[in-house]
Parts: sequence; C-alpha cells; structure tokens
Amino acid sequence: MAREKGKGFTPGRARNLVGLAKVLAPALIPVVAPVAARAAALLSDRYDHYRASRLGVPVDQLTRYSGRGARLHARIAGFSEALGQLRDTEPTYVQDTETRLAQLLAAVRASERMPAPRRKAAHRAVSVDLEAMEADLLKRLGV
Repeated sequence: MAREKGKGFTPGRARNLVGLAKVLAPALIPVVAPVAARAAALLSDRYDHYRASRLGVPVDQLTRYSGRGARLHARIAGFSEALGQLRDTEPTYVQDTETRLAQLLAAVRASERMPAPRRKAAHRAVSVDLEAMEADLLKRLGV
C-alpha cells in the first residue's frame, strides 16, 4: 500500500500553500474587504427586516423589542396602541386594560432572567391572557 508519488497532502505541500497565501493575501485584502463589508451590511439589513416582519413592527422600532420575550412585548405594545380608539368611548375599560398590560409587560421582562422552563410557562400564561384580551378588544371595536 505504498502511496503514489504526487498524491496526498504532505508537509512540503502545506509549507508551499502557506507561502503562497502569505504572498497573495496582501494583494487580495484590498479587493475582498470592501466586497465582504458590503455583503455583511446587506445580510444584516435583510435579517433586521426579517425579524421586524416576524414581530409585526417597523424596522426602525426593532431595537425596542429584544430578548426572548420580544414577540410578546411587541404584541403588548400593539394592543396598547389599539386601545387609543376606545379612550373616549370606554375610559374605564381602557384604564383597567392598560393596568393589566403593564402587569403583563412586567411579567415578560421578569421572565427574561428565569430558567427556560419557567420562562416558557410565563410566556404561555401571558400569551393566553393576551389572546383573551385581544378577543375582548376586537368585540368592543366591532370586528
């Protein structure tokens, strides 16, 4: 099982490749660096748009919602904005609901530091409450 001459990766070939890389790298870096930077910026922008669309918020507001509870945080903020339409007609409902939303938001923020099973349970509980509140809001809005 003698190795055929010229085949395989030998220490001599490794030295030659390292030497070639040392010669070519300084010449390629000025060409490759701007292209790589532009590609990284484009990928970052695309990822930001993807995250914003998943949260249902504009890209410029994406920094407001971070962490594992970002979706719930965005839902709570959207719900709070929708309450504005009922502020004049049902002020008591709006006030009570805003109080409950503040409690839910505090629960989401507190759950960020919990172990995964407890955090997931807290997020499920908040989500169930939000679903019930959203159904009530839609009924009040006549939707």
